[in-house]
Amino acid sequence: MALIRVNPTRMELTRLKKRLVTARRGHKLLKDKRDDLMKQFLDLVRRNKELREQVEEKIMGVYEGFVVASAVMSPAMLEEALMLPKEHVQLDVDSKNMMSVNVPIFRFEASNTDDIYSYGFVNTSGELDDSVAALKEVLPLMLELAQMEKSAQLLAEEIEKTRRRVNALEYVQIPSLEETIKYISMKLDENERGNLARLMKVKDMMIAEARGGSPS
Repeated sequence: MALIRVNPTRMELTRLKKRLVTARRGHKLLKDKRDDLMKQFLDLVRRNKELREQVEEKIMGVYEGFVVASAVMSPAMLEEALMLPKEHVQLDVDSKNMMSVNVPIFRFEASNTDDIYSYGFVNTSGELDDSVAALKEVLPLMLELAQMEKSAQLLAEEIEKTRRRVNALEYVQIPSLEETIKYISMKLDENERGNLARLMKVKDMMIAEARGGSPS
Protein backbone atom coordinates (compact mmCIF):
# COMPACT_ATOMS: atom_id res chain seq x y z
CA MET A 1 0.00 0.00 0.00
CA ALA A 2 1.40 3.40 -1.03
CA LEU A 3 2.39 5.72 1.79
CA ILE A 4 1.05 9.25 1.99
CA ARG A 5 3.83 11.75 1.33
CA VAL A 6 4.14 13.76 4.54
CA ASN A 7 6.94 14.87 6.82
CA PRO A 8 7.46 12.34 9.64
CA THR A 9 6.67 14.74 12.47
CA ARG A 10 4.51 14.43 15.56
CA MET A 11 2.19 17.11 14.22
CA GLU A 12 1.62 15.10 11.03
CA LEU A 13 1.16 11.95 13.09
CA THR A 14 -1.59 13.60 15.15
CA ARG A 15 -3.26 14.95 12.02
CA LEU A 16 -3.19 11.54 10.30
CA LYS A 17 -4.60 9.80 13.37
CA LYS A 18 -7.55 12.23 13.31
CA ARG A 19 -8.03 11.55 9.59
CA LEU A 20 -8.00 7.82 10.29
CA VAL A 21 -10.70 8.15 12.95
CA THR A 22 -12.83 10.20 10.54
CA ALA A 23 -12.25 7.72 7.69
CA ARG A 24 -13.27 4.75 9.87
CA ARG A 25 -16.41 6.55 11.04
CA GLY A 26 -17.28 7.49 7.46
CA HIS A 27 -16.64 3.91 6.34
CA LYS A 28 -19.10 2.57 8.94
CA LEU A 29 -21.76 5.14 8.03
CA LEU A 30 -21.40 4.40 4.31
CA LYS A 31 -21.61 0.64 4.92
CA ASP A 32 -24.78 1.13 6.94
CA LYS A 33 -26.18 3.33 4.17
CA ARG A 34 -25.26 0.73 1.52
CA ASP A 35 -26.96 -2.05 3.52
CA ASP A 36 -30.12 0.04 4.00
CA LEU A 37 -30.15 0.95 0.31
CA MET A 38 -29.83 -2.72 -0.63
CA LYS A 39 -32.77 -3.61 1.65
CA GLN A 40 -34.93 -0.85 0.13
CA PHE A 41 -33.83 -1.87 -3.38
CA LEU A 42 -34.65 -5.56 -2.91
CA ASP A 43 -38.08 -4.74 -1.45
CA LEU A 44 -38.73 -2.45 -4.41
CA VAL A 45 -37.60 -5.10 -6.90
CA ARG A 46 -39.93 -7.70 -5.37
CA ARG A 47 -42.91 -5.34 -5.52
CA ASN A 48 -41.90 -4.30 -9.02
CA LYS A 49 -41.83 -7.94 -10.19
CA GLU A 50 -45.32 -8.61 -8.81
CA LEU A 51 -46.73 -5.44 -10.35
CA ARG A 52 -45.07 -6.08 -13.71
CA GLU A 53 -46.60 -9.55 -13.92
CA GLN A 54 -49.99 -8.07 -13.08
CA VAL A 55 -49.65 -5.29 -15.69
CA GLU A 56 -48.43 -7.67 -18.40
CA GLU A 57 -51.36 -9.99 -17.75
CA LYS A 58 -53.87 -7.15 -18.02
CA ILE A 59 -52.23 -5.69 -21.13
CA MET A 60 -52.28 -9.11 -22.76
CA GLY A 61 -56.03 -9.24 -22.13
CA VAL A 62 -56.41 -5.76 -23.64
CA TYR A 63 -54.49 -6.80 -26.77
CA GLU A 64 -56.53 -9.95 -27.13
CA GLY A 65 -59.73 -7.87 -26.94
CA PHE A 66 -58.46 -5.47 -29.59
CA VAL A 67 -57.50 -8.40 -31.85
CA VAL A 68 -61.00 -9.85 -31.58
CA ALA A 69 -62.54 -6.41 -32.14
CA SER A 70 -60.40 -5.87 -35.24
CA ALA A 71 -61.55 -9.24 -36.54
CA VAL A 72 -65.25 -8.35 -36.35
CA MET A 73 -64.91 -4.67 -37.27
CA SER A 74 -63.39 -3.08 -40.33
CA PRO A 75 -60.04 -1.29 -39.84
CA ALA A 76 -61.59 2.03 -40.85
CA MET A 77 -64.43 1.64 -38.35
CA LEU A 78 -62.04 0.65 -35.56
CA GLU A 79 -59.75 3.60 -36.30
CA GLU A 80 -62.71 5.99 -36.39
CA ALA A 81 -64.02 4.69 -33.05
CA LEU A 82 -60.68 5.30 -31.33
CA MET A 83 -59.69 8.49 -33.16
CA LEU A 84 -61.04 11.02 -30.65
CA PRO A 85 -60.67 9.87 -27.05
CA LYS A 86 -63.18 11.37 -24.64
CA GLU A 87 -61.05 11.11 -21.52
CA HIS A 88 -57.95 13.21 -20.85
CA VAL A 89 -55.38 12.48 -18.19
CA GLN A 90 -53.26 15.05 -16.37
CA LEU A 91 -50.00 13.72 -14.93
CA ASP A 92 -48.13 15.47 -12.11
CA VAL A 93 -44.58 14.44 -11.31
CA ASP A 94 -43.22 14.99 -7.81
CA SER A 95 -40.39 13.43 -5.84
CA LYS A 96 -39.66 12.09 -2.38
CA ASN A 97 -36.44 11.38 -0.53
CA MET A 98 -35.61 7.71 -0.06
CA MET A 99 -32.25 7.15 1.66
CA SER A 100 -30.88 10.45 0.28
CA VAL A 101 -32.15 9.56 -3.22
CA ASN A 102 -34.89 11.65 -4.83
CA VAL A 103 -37.27 9.12 -6.40
CA PRO A 104 -40.24 10.15 -8.57
CA ILE A 105 -43.88 10.19 -7.51
CA PHE A 106 -46.49 10.08 -10.31
CA ARG A 107 -49.99 11.39 -9.68
CA PHE A 108 -52.64 11.55 -12.38
CA GLU A 109 -56.19 12.79 -12.63
CA ALA A 110 -58.71 11.80 -15.29
CA SER A 111 -60.91 14.53 -16.74
CA ASN A 112 -63.87 12.22 -17.30
CA THR A 113 -64.49 9.23 -15.05
CA ASP A 114 -68.11 8.44 -16.00
CA ASP A 115 -68.21 7.93 -19.75
CA ILE A 116 -64.92 6.75 -21.27
CA TYR A 117 -66.31 5.61 -24.62
CA SER A 118 -65.82 8.07 -27.46
CA TYR A 119 -68.00 6.12 -29.89
CA GLY A 120 -71.49 4.80 -30.21
CA PHE A 121 -72.35 1.20 -29.52
CA VAL A 122 -74.27 0.49 -32.72
CA ASN A 123 -71.39 -0.29 -35.07
CA THR A 124 -68.80 -1.46 -32.52
CA SER A 125 -68.23 -4.77 -30.79
CA GLY A 126 -68.46 -5.67 -27.12
CA GLU A 127 -64.83 -6.79 -27.17
CA LEU A 128 -63.80 -3.22 -28.00
CA ASP A 129 -65.83 -1.92 -25.04
CA ASP A 130 -64.17 -4.43 -22.71
CA SER A 131 -60.70 -3.56 -24.02
CA VAL A 132 -61.21 0.18 -23.55
CA ALA A 133 -62.52 -0.38 -20.00
CA ALA A 134 -59.59 -2.71 -19.20
CA LEU A 135 -57.13 -0.17 -20.59
CA LYS A 136 -58.54 2.45 -18.23
CA GLU A 137 -58.00 0.09 -15.30
CA VAL A 138 -54.45 -0.79 -16.26
CA LEU A 139 -53.28 2.82 -16.74
CA PRO A 140 -52.78 3.55 -12.98
CA LEU A 141 -50.85 0.29 -12.64
CA MET A 142 -48.62 1.21 -15.58
CA LEU A 143 -47.83 4.58 -14.01
CA GLU A 144 -47.08 2.91 -10.67
CA LEU A 145 -44.84 0.41 -12.46
CA ALA A 146 -42.96 3.21 -14.23
CA GLN A 147 -42.51 4.96 -10.89
CA MET A 148 -41.15 1.79 -9.28
CA GLU A 149 -38.77 1.00 -12.13
CA LYS A 150 -37.34 4.53 -12.16
CA SER A 151 -36.96 4.43 -8.38
CA ALA A 152 -35.17 1.08 -8.61
CA GLN A 153 -32.83 2.47 -11.27
CA LEU A 154 -31.95 5.52 -9.13
CA LEU A 155 -31.42 3.36 -6.04
CA ALA A 156 -29.17 1.00 -8.02
CA GLU A 157 -27.03 3.95 -9.16
CA GLU A 158 -26.77 5.24 -5.58
CA ILE A 159 -25.85 1.74 -4.33
CA GLU A 160 -23.05 1.55 -6.90
CA LYS A 161 -21.69 4.99 -5.94
CA THR A 162 -21.84 4.11 -2.23
CA ARG A 163 -20.16 0.76 -2.88
CA ARG A 164 -17.27 2.48 -4.69
CA ARG A 165 -16.83 4.92 -1.79
CA VAL A 166 -16.88 2.08 0.75
CA ASN A 167 -14.26 0.15 -1.25
CA ALA A 168 -12.09 3.25 -1.67
CA LEU A 169 -12.09 3.82 2.08
CA GLU A 170 -11.71 0.14 3.00
CA TYR A 171 -9.01 -0.86 0.51
CA VAL A 172 -7.17 2.39 -0.27
CA GLN A 173 -7.52 5.31 2.11
CA ILE A 174 -7.71 3.54 5.49
CA PRO A 175 -4.80 1.13 4.73
CA SER A 176 -2.71 4.07 3.43
CA LEU A 177 -3.39 6.05 6.58
CA GLU A 178 -2.57 3.05 8.79
CA GLU A 179 0.68 2.33 6.94
CA THR A 180 1.71 5.99 6.99
CA ILE A 181 0.95 6.28 10.72
CA LYS A 182 2.97 3.12 11.34
CA TYR A 183 5.86 4.46 9.25
CA ILE A 184 5.90 7.85 11.02
CA SER A 185 5.68 6.17 14.45
CA MET A 186 8.62 3.92 13.59
CA LYS A 187 10.55 6.89 12.23
CA LEU A 188 9.90 8.94 15.37
CA ASP A 189 10.86 5.99 17.59
CA GLU A 190 14.04 5.53 15.57
CA ASN A 191 14.89 9.23 15.88
CA GLU A 192 14.17 9.08 19.61
CA ARG A 193 16.45 6.08 20.06
CA GLY A 194 19.14 7.85 18.03
CA ASN A 195 18.82 10.98 20.15
CA LEU A 196 18.93 8.89 23.32
CA ALA A 197 22.03 7.09 22.11
CA ARG A 198 23.73 10.41 21.32
CA LEU A 199 22.78 11.81 24.72
CA MET A 200 24.16 8.71 26.45
CA LYS A 201 27.35 9.01 24.45
CA VAL A 202 27.68 12.69 25.31
CA LYS A 203 27.02 11.87 28.95
CA ASP A 204 29.70 9.16 28.93
CA MET A 205 32.17 11.58 27.32
CA MET A 206 31.40 14.23 29.93
CA ILE A 207 31.83 11.70 32.75
CA ALA A 208 35.09 10.46 31.26
CA GLU A 209 36.32 14.02 30.80
CA ALA A 210 35.33 14.90 34.36
CA ARG A 211 37.17 11.89 35.71
CA GLY A 212 40.25 12.60 33.62
CA GLY A 213 40.44 16.22 34.79
CA SER A 214 40.00 15.51 38.51
CA PRO A 215 43.04 15.34 40.84
CA SER A 216 44.25 11.85 41.79
